[in-house]
Amino acid sequence: MKKKINTLQNLGRLGRWTALALALNLTAGCAPLVLGSAIGGAFMASDRRTSGTQLEDQGIEIKASSRIRDLVGESGHVNATSYNRLVLLTGEVASEADRTAVEQAVARVDNVQSVVNELAVMGASSLGSRSSDVLIKGKIKASFVDARDMFSNAFKIVVERGDVYLMGLVTEREANRAAELASGVSGVTKVIKVFQLMSEDELARKLPPPKPTEPAASNP
Repeated sequence: MKKKINTLQNLGRLGRWTALALALNLTAGCAPLVLGSAIGGAFMASDRRTSGTQLEDQGIEIKASSRIRDLVGESGHVNATSYNRLVLLTGEVASEADRTAVEQAVARVDNVQSVVNELAVMGASSLGSRSSDVLIKGKIKASFVDARDMFSNAFKIVVERGDVYLMGLVTEREANRAAELASGVSGVTKVIKVFQLMSEDELARKLPPPKPTEPAASNP
Protein backbone atom coordinates (compact mmCIF):
# COMPACT_ATOMS: atom_id res chain seq x y z
CA MET A 1 0.00 0.00 0.00
CA LYS A 2 1.51 3.32 -1.06
CA LYS A 3 2.00 6.05 1.52
CA LYS A 4 1.17 9.61 0.54
CA ILE A 5 3.93 12.22 0.57
CA ASN A 6 3.00 15.18 2.76
CA THR A 7 4.86 18.49 3.06
CA LEU A 8 4.65 20.35 6.35
CA GLN A 9 3.65 23.94 5.71
CA ASN A 10 3.60 25.42 9.21
CA LEU A 11 7.22 25.94 10.25
CA GLY A 12 6.47 28.48 12.97
CA ARG A 13 8.69 31.44 13.82
CA LEU A 14 12.00 31.25 11.95
CA GLY A 15 15.31 32.42 13.39
CA ARG A 16 18.63 32.84 11.59
CA TRP A 17 18.33 29.54 9.80
CA THR A 18 15.60 27.71 7.95
CA ALA A 19 14.34 24.19 8.56
CA LEU A 20 11.95 22.41 6.24
CA ALA A 21 10.33 19.20 7.47
CA LEU A 22 9.19 16.78 4.80
CA ALA A 23 7.23 13.59 5.25
CA LEU A 24 8.80 10.74 3.30
CA ASN A 25 7.14 8.28 1.03
CA LEU A 26 7.92 4.89 2.56
CA THR A 27 7.59 3.15 -0.81
CA ALA A 28 10.92 1.85 -2.09
CA GLY A 29 12.64 4.10 -4.60
CA CYS A 30 11.20 7.39 -3.34
CA ALA A 31 14.06 9.87 -2.83
CA PRO A 32 13.54 12.18 0.17
CA LEU A 33 14.16 15.92 -0.08
CA VAL A 34 15.45 18.18 2.68
CA LEU A 35 16.19 21.88 2.77
CA GLY A 36 18.06 23.66 5.54
CA SER A 37 21.18 25.54 6.46
CA ALA A 38 24.32 24.80 8.39
CA ILE A 39 24.75 25.64 12.05
CA GLY A 40 28.12 26.61 13.42
CA GLY A 41 29.61 25.84 16.84
CA ALA A 42 31.95 23.29 18.32
CA PHE A 43 30.85 19.69 18.71
CA MET A 44 30.80 17.81 21.98
CA ALA A 45 32.23 14.30 21.96
CA SER A 46 28.79 12.71 22.19
CA ASP A 47 26.58 15.50 20.80
CA ARG A 48 26.99 17.90 17.92
CA ARG A 49 25.48 20.77 19.88
CA THR A 50 27.72 22.87 22.09
CA SER A 51 27.47 22.25 25.82
CA GLY A 52 25.81 25.65 26.22
CA THR A 53 23.19 24.85 23.59
CA GLN A 54 22.45 21.51 25.22
CA LEU A 55 21.72 23.30 28.50
CA GLU A 56 19.57 25.86 26.69
CA ASP A 57 17.56 23.07 25.06
CA GLN A 58 16.96 21.47 28.46
CA GLY A 59 15.78 24.79 29.85
CA ILE A 60 13.53 25.38 26.85
CA GLU A 61 11.82 22.01 27.31
CA ILE A 62 11.24 22.61 31.03
CA LYS A 63 9.78 26.10 30.50
CA ALA A 64 7.74 25.02 27.48
CA SER A 65 6.23 22.07 29.38
CA SER A 66 5.24 24.36 32.24
CA ARG A 67 3.48 26.81 29.91
CA ILE A 68 1.74 23.98 28.08
CA ARG A 69 0.38 22.56 31.35
CA ASP A 70 -0.97 25.98 32.27
CA LEU A 71 -2.72 26.26 28.91
CA VAL A 72 -4.21 22.83 28.25
CA GLY A 73 -3.92 20.98 31.56
CA GLU A 74 -5.39 17.48 31.28
CA SER A 75 -7.39 18.28 28.15
CA GLY A 76 -4.46 17.61 25.84
CA HIS A 77 -1.33 15.51 25.41
CA VAL A 78 1.54 17.71 24.21
CA ASN A 79 5.27 17.04 23.91
CA ALA A 80 7.79 19.84 23.34
CA THR A 81 11.18 18.66 22.06
CA SER A 82 14.00 21.19 21.64
CA TYR A 83 17.11 20.59 19.56
CA ASN A 84 19.53 23.43 18.86
CA ARG A 85 16.77 25.89 19.88
CA LEU A 86 14.30 24.45 17.37
CA VAL A 87 11.16 23.27 19.20
CA LEU A 88 9.01 20.48 17.78
CA LEU A 89 5.46 20.26 19.14
CA THR A 90 3.77 16.86 18.86
CA GLY A 91 0.72 15.24 20.41
CA GLU A 92 -2.95 16.09 20.57
CA VAL A 93 -5.05 19.07 21.69
CA ALA A 94 -8.80 19.57 21.96
CA SER A 95 -9.20 22.54 19.60
CA GLU A 96 -7.53 24.63 16.93
CA ALA A 97 -7.48 27.50 19.44
CA ASP A 98 -5.43 25.37 21.84
CA ARG A 99 -3.08 24.40 19.01
CA THR A 100 -2.39 28.05 18.18
CA ALA A 101 -2.13 29.12 21.83
CA VAL A 102 0.44 26.41 22.60
CA GLU A 103 2.60 27.39 19.64
CA GLN A 104 2.51 31.08 20.55
CA ALA A 105 3.32 30.39 24.21
CA VAL A 106 6.29 28.17 23.34
CA ALA A 107 7.60 30.66 20.76
CA ARG A 108 7.89 33.22 23.56
CA VAL A 109 10.15 31.01 25.70
CA ASP A 110 13.68 32.42 26.08
CA ASN A 111 16.21 31.18 23.47
CA VAL A 112 13.60 29.58 21.19
CA GLN A 113 14.49 30.36 17.57
CA SER A 114 11.81 28.40 15.73
CA VAL A 115 8.73 26.27 16.38
CA VAL A 116 7.45 23.42 14.21
CA ASN A 117 3.84 22.78 15.22
CA GLU A 118 2.75 19.20 14.51
CA LEU A 119 -0.07 19.11 17.09
CA ALA A 120 -3.19 17.24 15.97
CA VAL A 121 -6.66 18.44 16.91
CA MET A 122 -8.15 15.20 18.19
CA GLY A 123 -8.63 13.14 21.34
CA ALA A 124 -5.54 12.25 23.33
CA SER A 125 -3.71 9.12 22.18
CA SER A 126 -4.22 5.94 24.20
CA LEU A 127 -1.70 4.37 26.57
CA GLY A 128 -1.37 1.50 24.11
CA SER A 129 -0.51 3.89 21.29
CA ARG A 130 2.13 5.64 23.39
CA SER A 131 3.63 2.31 24.45
CA SER A 132 3.87 1.33 20.78
CA ASP A 133 5.62 4.63 20.04
CA VAL A 134 8.21 3.91 22.73
CA LEU A 135 8.87 0.51 21.19
CA ILE A 136 9.23 2.00 17.70
CA LYS A 137 11.66 4.62 19.01
CA GLY A 138 13.79 1.93 20.62
CA LYS A 139 13.93 -0.06 17.38
CA ILE A 140 14.97 3.01 15.38
CA LYS A 141 17.71 3.86 17.88
CA ALA A 142 18.99 0.29 17.68
CA SER A 143 19.06 0.44 13.88
CA PHE A 144 21.07 3.68 14.02
CA VAL A 145 23.57 2.16 16.46
CA ASP A 146 23.96 -0.97 14.35
CA ALA A 147 24.59 0.98 11.13
CA ARG A 148 28.34 1.43 10.68
CA ASP A 149 27.88 4.51 8.49
CA MET A 150 25.82 6.38 11.11
CA PHE A 151 26.77 8.57 14.07
CA SER A 152 23.72 7.70 16.16
CA ASN A 153 24.21 10.47 18.76
CA ALA A 154 23.73 13.09 16.04
CA PHE A 155 20.01 12.31 15.89
CA LYS A 156 17.02 12.95 18.12
CA ILE A 157 13.96 10.77 17.55
CA VAL A 158 10.35 11.62 18.39
CA VAL A 159 7.48 9.21 17.68
CA GLU A 160 3.76 10.11 17.82
CA ARG A 161 1.04 7.66 16.76
CA GLY A 162 3.52 5.86 14.52
CA ASP A 163 4.78 9.05 12.86
CA VAL A 164 8.54 9.44 13.27
CA TYR A 165 10.21 12.86 13.53
CA LEU A 166 13.99 13.02 13.07
CA MET A 167 15.95 16.01 14.38
CA GLY A 168 19.65 16.81 14.43
CA LEU A 169 22.65 18.65 12.97
CA VAL A 170 23.55 16.45 10.02
CA THR A 171 24.67 16.35 6.42
CA GLU A 172 22.17 15.58 3.67
CA ARG A 173 23.78 12.16 3.28
CA GLU A 174 23.22 11.42 6.96
CA ALA A 175 19.67 12.76 6.82
CA ASN A 176 18.74 10.52 3.93
CA ARG A 177 20.39 7.47 5.49
CA ALA A 178 18.59 8.02 8.81
CA ALA A 179 15.24 8.38 7.05
CA GLU A 180 15.90 5.21 5.08
CA LEU A 181 16.65 3.21 8.23
CA ALA A 182 13.70 4.63 10.17
CA SER A 183 11.25 3.94 7.36
CA GLY A 184 12.20 0.26 7.43
CA VAL A 185 11.16 -0.24 11.06
CA SER A 186 7.87 -2.06 11.58
CA GLY A 187 5.02 0.12 12.87
CA VAL A 188 6.32 3.33 11.28
CA THR A 189 3.62 5.09 9.24
CA LYS A 190 5.74 7.97 7.92
CA VAL A 191 9.05 9.71 8.58
CA ILE A 192 9.24 13.49 8.94
CA LYS A 193 12.66 15.12 8.69
CA VAL A 194 13.19 18.19 10.87
CA PHE A 195 16.91 18.55 10.33
CA GLN A 196 19.38 21.43 10.30
CA LEU A 197 21.81 20.67 7.49
CA MET A 198 25.53 21.22 7.10
CA SER A 199 27.91 20.38 4.29
CA GLU A 200 30.31 17.45 4.35
CA ASP A 201 33.21 19.92 4.57
CA GLU A 202 31.67 21.63 7.60
CA LEU A 203 31.21 18.27 9.27
CA ALA A 204 34.82 17.28 8.58
CA ARG A 205 36.11 20.56 10.06
CA LYS A 206 34.09 20.11 13.23
CA LEU A 207 34.89 16.49 13.94
CA PRO A 208 37.98 15.84 16.10
CA PRO A 209 41.07 14.81 14.11
CA PRO A 210 41.88 11.09 14.09
CA LYS A 211 44.41 9.92 16.65
CA PRO A 212 47.88 9.25 15.19
CA THR A 213 48.72 5.59 14.87
CA GLU A 214 51.46 4.24 17.12
CA PRO A 215 54.58 3.14 15.22
CA ALA A 216 55.10 -0.60 15.26
CA ALA A 217 57.73 -1.75 17.74
CA SER A 218 60.89 -3.05 16.07
CA ASN A 219 62.27 -6.42 17.08
CA PRO A 220 65.59 -6.29 18.95
